[in-house]
Amino acid sequence: MLVQDRPSPHAAAAGQKPPTSPRGAPGADRRHPRPFAKNLDFATWASEHSSKLLLLLFALASAAAVFLLRGAAPDAAALLCLDRSRSSSAGPAKLPYPDVAWSRVPPLAIAAAAPFASFRAERWIVVAVSTPPTAALAALARVKGWQLLAVGDSHTPAGWELKGAIFLSLELQAQLGYRSVDFLPYGSHVRKTAGYLFAIQHGAKVIFDADDRAEVPGNDLGKHFDVDLGSGVTNHPVLLQYSHADPNRTVVNPYVHFGQGSVWPRGLPLDKVGEVGHEVFYTEVFSGRQFIQQGLSDGLPDVDAVFYFTRKPPTSAFDLRFDSEAPKVALPQGMMAPVNSFNTLFQSPAFWGLMMPVSLSSMAADVIRGYWAQRILWEIGGYVAFYPPTIYRKDHIQAYPFSEEKDLHVNVGRLIKFLNEWRSNKRTLFEKILDLSYAMAEEGFWTEQDARLTAAWLQDLLAVGYRQPRLMSLEIDRQRATIGEGDMKEFVPKKLPSVHLGVDEIGTVNYEIGNLIKWRKNFGNVVMIMHVSGPVDRTALEWRLLYGRIFKTVIILAEQSNKELAVERCALSHAYKYLPKVFERYSGADGFLFLQDHMILNYWNLLQADKEKLWITNKIAHSWVTVPLESNKEEWFVKQGALVKQVIGNSPVHFQTNYKENMGEEKIAFCGSELFYIPRRFVEDFGDLVGLVGDLDLHHKIAVPMFFMAMDSPQNFDSEALAGTVFKTQLPANATFKTIYTAQAPAVFPVKVMNEIDFIKEAAGSLLQRIRLSIPCPEQSSRVPSRSSGIPRGAGWCPAAIRQRNPRVQKQPAPVVCQSDRSASLLLQAPSLTGARAFLRAGQLSRPAGRGDKPVRGAEARRAAGATSPRVAAGRAAHRHGLAFSTTISFLAAGDVAAELRSGTTGQGHVGEGRHPTRTGRGHAGGQLHHSVDLGVDSC
Repeated sequence: MLVQDRPSPHAAAAGQKPPTSPRGAPGADRRHPRPFAKNLDFATWASEHSSKLLLLLFALASAAAVFLLRGAAPDAAALLCLDRSRSSSAGPAKLPYPDVAWSRVPPLAIAAAAPFASFRAERWIVVAVSTPPTAALAALARVKGWQLLAVGDSHTPAGWELKGAIFLSLELQAQLGYRSVDFLPYGSHVRKTAGYLFAIQHGAKVIFDADDRAEVPGNDLGKHFDVDLGSGVTNHPVLLQYSHADPNRTVVNPYVHFGQGSVWPRGLPLDKVGEVGHEVFYTEVFSGRQFIQQGLSDGLPDVDAVFYFTRKPPTSAFDLRFDSEAPKVALPQGMMAPVNSFNTLFQSPAFWGLMMPVSLSSMAADVIRGYWAQRILWEIGGYVAFYPPTIYRKDHIQAYPFSEEKDLHVNVGRLIKFLNEWRSNKRTLFEKILDLSYAMAEEGFWTEQDARLTAAWLQDLLAVGYRQPRLMSLEIDRQRATIGEGDMKEFVPKKLPSVHLGVDEIGTVNYEIGNLIKWRKNFGNVVMIMHVSGPVDRTALEWRLLYGRIFKTVIILAEQSNKELAVERCALSHAYKYLPKVFERYSGADGFLFLQDHMILNYWNLLQADKEKLWITNKIAHSWVTVPLESNKEEWFVKQGALVKQVIGNSPVHFQTNYKENMGEEKIAFCGSELFYIPRRFVEDFGDLVGLVGDLDLHHKIAVPMFFMAMDSPQNFDSEALAGTVFKTQLPANATFKTIYTAQAPAVFPVKVMNEIDFIKEAAGSLLQRIRLSIPCPEQSSRVPSRSSGIPRGAGWCPAAIRQRNPRVQKQPAPVVCQSDRSASLLLQAPSLTGARAFLRAGQLSRPAGRGDKPVRGAEARRAAGATSPRVAAGRAAHRHGLAFSTTISFLAAGDVAAELRSGTTGQGHVGEGRHPTRTGRGHAGGQLHHSVDLGVDSC
């Protein structure tokens, strides 16, 4: 390379002027004349020796090439790719660890000319504002003893002003001199980070992190939070604390404790939503170190988009209530819960935990911050406590995209596990905080930008005068004390009115929870294996939510894996080869149910199916077809038939015998294999058959029916379990999935789900839409209904039985409608389940047998009732035709049920003369349409 820097010999030949010597031309020095000296001009010399110089250059270049390529493969492109090879062999670049000189952070003084330079306050309320001042903000500004600080962003209207509030505009934030301001996006509520620093610099000892619609009851935060922890044991002797008896329990839903078991907070892992039973017992902890205090919100609690979109019609507002008399409860080390930025009190020792990350989506930033802060809180002996309702938040019915929460639903479970396992040997709190932030960036929970923000934030805290708390030893690293009987404290939460998929639960209105008990008891140890053909990033979470509460677990398979969504790669054409891996993983399961995503499973119709037998759609004409091999001109079938003969020929005697007796040798079975069940006793046989297939290219639709025929005789299958399946190979041009869906069938095919909207409209929508108009009579319960009717055998509820259980409805007349022969059903337009209006909009009711076969149209029902109110009209129409109601919805409302599983409460409801049995004070003739949520098909 040095050779290239030398002057070329061709320069002289080109007539370029040679460089002049600083002492003049050669021979110009007359004091030492050299009459016989040769001219040493370089250009002349180079010209005379050009051939020698070229040889020298070539030799040097050759030597350099040999040196550089020594040890490299003799690849002609090696020289060109040298730099690239060097960079790639080094591997991915490691994130740079922020270098902070903690002892040399200069203090940041408040300029005398700066706004509010002399203002000091100990209690601050910090909110982000992007709209003009609201009535709720004006009320916050009047909370006694607290200073409201409003932090603006790029969306905040110009000239924003509110009496009693300090407003930090973007311009003022830029003048504060905080390092972390440079990291904050202009149009986001995470600019509150600048507000926290401003409050701390101006004397804050307590900061209430709120949003701009928080309404504090009584305008006194001191009545709801423990604002002053200084007196410790004197004023707050003990708190209830969740038990640490189960070390594997790392996350909890605090809403259960406060009477709303069917509601879950934003940021709770979705696989934990079903854990809605109240605590068997609590322990106690001394008060005084609840440095982060999370309050609950009446009205619109902090819920995620899944709950928000599935629990109400789009135009209705939430107005939920929590138990205001429930005791506050603390979390022990090792256990976490979602903490938000809407309604949280931070004491001074936890001010470091206020930093809002900037690389996450807007609806994930504060929750991820909360989990991060909880883990560091253990390092100083602090804990999080949850408090009864501290604010009221009004629901403005402003939905936000589900995608804004994907950082939560994808990563939060893994994050909790990571935080519980994380340890650091750093010696100061701030060093540990930075170490954790860096580790979270390395693990992908947030980016390097947040690691650098953490370094800037901690330096800002030091600069404004914050003193970091001292470290304490971790309790979770010590042996926990044994919980004695005297240490166990009992508290049973109230059962408060809630909302379930758009259906209000009012007072003592029942859930008809028995159905859920049956379903969960029946399928709770069955593993569902689901193959998803659509985009998994748009549907995997939804499928898990739909089926995950009924089955032991839901394994999602797809053509492409997705580690973040726990989707495993498996080609549908050979899906059967993957099943033994799942069998081995869940060795204690009763059985395994395989389902493809273009079929909807109505699991409530499979309660009577025998889980000790094989199920498959061999009774469905278009799903199971026998294909003769002799004279078959289809090459694919001929090849597959040859593979079947090869596998069977190499099989043990029992497989060969079974298969040849069931199928013979000159035909094969072709089955779509969209749905089948393998009980535990056949798992080993299935695995052996997969091993016999080995690497052969035997297709899933040929292999599965072959396996079933080899494992057992079709006479021993529970073929009736799936015999009522609705199976359409092609839908007519004017038909949709809703037109073929029926809740009486065990399964319905086909459905196409490619995204969340399809899921709501097609899959979940159809399960949500069914309204049962039937109650069986006890005097006829001895009649065994058909399996396809979807009625549990032996079912025997009727209004008479209801009146025996519920004295409040004893005087009401009882229309007798026998479910076994007078069932009526209705499919509604998704997604509305708002009482009679949806009921009438559906357009048709089928009269029970014996009342004539002319359908009652919705408009006719309204005219017959002579009322303008759809609710009233529906009640009268129902009574006129002798119908009793119960609403059936999908198990998306999972949390609703589980609360009843623990409390043991069940109930029944009907419409008699249009009265609402649990709201007699408001009932009137033909008045209320009662929605009782049974999450399924049958009254129980």
